[in-house]
This record gives sequence, C-alpha cells and structure tokens, in this order.
Amino acid sequence: MSSAEFLSALSNLIGTRYVLQARQDIEPFCLDMRSRYLGQPLAVALPGTRAEVAELARLAQRFCVPLVPQGGNTSTCGAATPDASGRALVVGLRRLDRTIEVDAANNSMTLEAGVTLARAQQIAEEADRLFPLSLASEGSCQIGGNLATNAGGLAVLRYGTMRDLALGLEVVLPDGRVLNQLSGLRKDTSGLDLKHLFIGSEGQLGLITAATLKLFPRPRARATALVGVADAQTAIDWLGALRDRFADRLTTFEMMSADCLTLLRDYQGDKVPFIAPWTLLIELSDSDGQQALESALVEWLAEREMVDGVIAQSEGERLALWQLREDMSETQKRRGPSIKHDIGVPSSAIPAFLAQAGLALEQAFPGCSIMAFGHAGDGNLHYNVSFTRPRNADLFDDEERVNRIVYDVVYRLNGTLAAEHGIGQLKTHWLEAYKDPLALSLMRSLKTVLDPNGLMNPGKWLSGE
Repeated sequence: MSSAEFLSALSNLIGTRYVLQARQDIEPFCLDMRSRYLGQPLAVALPGTRAEVAELARLAQRFCVPLVPQGGNTSTCGAATPDASGRALVVGLRRLDRTIEVDAANNSMTLEAGVTLARAQQIAEEADRLFPLSLASEGSCQIGGNLATNAGGLAVLRYGTMRDLALGLEVVLPDGRVLNQLSGLRKDTSGLDLKHLFIGSEGQLGLITAATLKLFPRPRARATALVGVADAQTAIDWLGALRDRFADRLTTFEMMSADCLTLLRDYQGDKVPFIAPWTLLIELSDSDGQQALESALVEWLAEREMVDGVIAQSEGERLALWQLREDMSETQKRRGPSIKHDIGVPSSAIPAFLAQAGLALEQAFPGCSIMAFGHAGDGNLHYNVSFTRPRNADLFDDEERVNRIVYDVVYRLNGTLAAEHGIGQLKTHWLEAYKDPLALSLMRSLKTVLDPNGLMNPGKWLSGE
C-alpha cells in the first residue's frame, strides 16, 4: 500500500484541509524550538476529535506509517520532531482544544489535549480556581505535551510536576483503542494507575487526547522578594529555614548566579536592582492575609544576613521581579550559543554540585563561562556552559566532553540528567550511559507491549536506536 493511498484515506477521514502537505505548511512542524533538529515528515495531520485520532491510529497501523505526536512544538530536546526519512506523519493536536468539564466543587477540570497552558490557567481562573503549572512557553505549549513530558516549571516546590497535577487521562493507543480514565478521583486503589505510563513518555506509548487536572484555591495574598546571598550553601540553608517557617506557603525558590544577573544587567540596565554572588527569588502565597504574609516575610528576612534585597510593594513590582527570572533563558540566547543542561540533584546537594562541576569544567576548559539558574526548591538547575574555546569557535565540538563532566558529577550526587525537559533525541545515548539498565529494559518492554510495531514517535529513547 502506497503513501498516496494512505494520504487519500487520511484526507477522507479528517478532511483534506487538515492534511498538510505543501512545504510552506509543514515547515513549522519540522524544526524543534532550539533549531537543532530538522525533520521531513510525510505530512502533518490535524485531527479534530478523539474519534478521528483513534481512526487515524488504526489507519497508520494498516499502512505501517509512523506517528509523531506534536503539541505546541516547544520541546528543547527534539522530542516532537520527526526524522528525515519522509515516512512519519506528524499528528498535531491543536484542534482538540475543548473544555470538557470544570468541577470547581471537586477542584478539577477536564480539558482536551490541545488546550494551551495559558488557556488552561484562564479556564481555572474563570472558575475562581488556580491551575498552578507555569512555564515560559505557556502561551504556546499544550496540555498534552505538558503531560507527555511531565512538565515542571516555577511552582513545583508547592504543587509538584504535571504527574502530580493529573487525576486522569484519555489516551489513544497505537492500535487505535481508547483508554478512558478521565476521573476526578483522588483515591482509587482498584489496580495499577495506568495514567503514569503515559506521563513523561514523550508520545512513545500513545496519543494523549484529554486529561482531568487538579485545581486549587486561588491565592489571595503573595509576598515576593529578590534577595542576594553570599554563597550557594547559604541559599540552600535558607531554603530549609523557609520551609520550616512557612511550610507549603513557600511556593517558589529560584536561584541565579552572579554571572546571570550581570548578563541581565548588560541587556536590561537598571531593571536589575543589584548583583550578588547568588540571587534568590522567593515567593510565598496564601488564601488570604496580604499584609500579614508580607510582614511575616519581612520579619524573617530581617533576621538573616544578606548582600542586598528587594521586597515587592505592589503587583507591578512583583511582576517586574518575576520578569527578571523569566527573561534569563532568552537573554542568554541573545548572548550566543551554550551547551545546556537540565539537571536535577537533591536540593541539599546543589552546593556540592556547583563546586565540583565548576572546578572540573574550569580545569578542562580554562576560562569557560557557566550560567547556573533554576528551580532550587526542587533541585532542578539549568546549567549552561559556553566559551569553551577562544571566541567560542566550534562550541559544540566540546559538547560530549562537557556533558560527561557535568553528568558524572550529577550521578555521583544521585541526580538526573533530565529534570524537566525530557530526553527526546538529544539525550538518548546519555540515558543509555547513566540510567539503571534494568529500569530502561522494563520501560522498553512496556513499549513493546503497547507498540509492537514501533510506530509511535520512533527514533527516540524508548526505541533503543
């Protein structure tokens, strides 16, 4: 059976206008966000309902056409990019953008997978609730992709990752069967919780078409501070003390190195209030008591030594402090390329990681630049290295050596090489090098059971290629 026959049948199924084949139409789906991977799909399909997705999967099995699920195409590791064979069908889920149910009394909502994260936040707000996942790409990333990558973001410290926020899933399996576990239950001991197979699988086990997600009371009070401290150990000591004092009212604990703030100042000038060895963005939130919460944070900070500090006095000032943190990745991109790492270690091990990795990199690449920032509250750092050679020539020729140095330290400290961005195409061989072989074998066994023909997102880490 030919590709032309498949595309004709697909067009009959979902409509010709939703089967993109012209070069200018498919180009946005072919290149990953970091412009590292360029694929060439057979076509791009944009189904509009779960039933169409299920029929599409059955059709792909009959014609042996690989499927590459794609949400907002914001992956930083090529997880949603097709290969260059011209055989795979990209399945974009943006038309699955309906709100199925909002149950404010149960603190849950059920949405289709193509709803953007920003829209999901808005839906929750309209019900006087909070959906706490927050990412820089929230205007374009989609709920299905957030689940497929187990997205983390800026509020994991209090609310957890997408795995913690998901109550139920609807998934089209590779053979077209539909697993419907859309449920608002918080407790269910009737067997294995199958949704966890698909969260974090990066589209290699099925196509997530809808989800039931947790909602929370909207915070009525927030206290936010940008504070400079003398060293990383002090930062982590503060994290423990803040948890002891404020418990789950501590929503965010971000840290940025002096080099990060210096770079921000280079581009943003006086928007950066000070530069310290380490700068912390701290936010508390509560259901009420704005003045009491602010006063409690001020009193707590007054008892500690700091290099400098700013406490937001208005919502505008709060947003301005947040903007500094959110601008970090884009500002670094303007400076030039870097070898990026999305590592995670126990929060208590962050100072040791920074010291050991920094020393090893300086010995291997004297004068290299390291930008370290991220979600210290959950142990996730974005650790980016540049200028390994004079004038940064051939930076990526050093990528393997840099990664080996960084990952050796990470795993010595019982960490992970992928805390929130996933594996995709970028880190497949590193996963082979560091992941427990039995764990990887078990995951690939599940892949064989659910996708025996290997048609779901081939060429990624579960394929063993």
